[in-house]
Amino acid sequence: MYVGSWDGNVYAVSAKNGTLLWSYQTGGRVLSSPAVANGMVYVGSELRDKTYALSASTGALLWIADWGGDDSTSPAVANGVVYVGDDTEWVHALDASTGAVLWGYDTLGLVHSSPAVANGAVYFGSNDGNVYALDASTGALRWSYATGSAVESPPAVANGVVYVGSDNANVYALNARTGALVGSYTTGYWPVASSPAVANGVLYVGSYDGNVYALDVSTGALLWSHAIEEGRSSPAVANGVVYIGSDHGDVCALDASTGALLWRHPTGGYVESSPAVANGMVYVGSYDGRIYAFGLPKGMEPQPPKRPDPKTLRPDFSLKVSQPGAANAGVD
Repeated sequence: MYVGSWDGNVYAVSAKNGTLLWSYQTGGRVLSSPAVANGMVYVGSELRDKTYALSASTGALLWIADWGGDDSTSPAVANGVVYVGDDTEWVHALDASTGAVLWGYDTLGLVHSSPAVANGAVYFGSNDGNVYALDASTGALRWSYATGSAVESPPAVANGVVYVGSDNANVYALNARTGALVGSYTTGYWPVASSPAVANGVLYVGSYDGNVYALDVSTGALLWSHAIEEGRSSPAVANGVVYIGSDHGDVCALDASTGALLWRHPTGGYVESSPAVANGMVYVGSYDGRIYAFGLPKGMEPQPPKRPDPKTLRPDFSLKVSQPGAANAGVD
């Protein structure tokens, strides 16, 4: 498990027991989430907007890209390219192996929205109020959509639709190919800075108004909302449970179907970190300087099918045998 910290370090920690494996000091606060691909860890630091590439096994520095700003987004890695935005109003594409700049795109505002890459396009928001789609190979603009307010929410892309929040309290659904508005939902009066999560036809997103929202992706209708205290933690969904942090200092688990609170665990500080779910565990960081690991409740983890007891099996003489070839009717 890889995590950045306000103390300027990137840490590699055993996911099984929390043992420190290695650390790397960047010299500036690490607010971005690391991305891991092909044995390398990519992460941004506040110190001059630097993007670092580290060896996943040893933490050794492989390369640095220096943008000269104050902060950078969480990187996205796809097809050997690292995509990252920064406070200099640019989004850059870098060669994942060398850090060489492949292209850059200048917006008119700070870029705090971490890029999402899908179907040959890079999607992100800017404080200039726009959501952008760029060609992943060339950086050419495909489309932009004006929300009228800063867009700090990292987009989520699912089934040809881009879902993203805006500081005007709206959640937008945009056609991923054209940028046309599919629909929108207005939360309270506060920004939506967290990244939406989409699972089983439902969009989950947190808002600074203190609520987690579940919306039907087909209609945009509100299915439920649950008050957890304001925050920018992005939800994670696994096995019918929504996990999210809050500025109250809690890690919350909500029933994905109803929004009912399943459990809540207090930490010693704000939880703006977005939970990660892997191998039957939930991992999340807190402003108290700790990483927390929770085991998924029994019954929530996928269970292998049970083999029937042969002694209980009985023949079913009501079954009818179809004619030869009937089972494949209509199949070439």
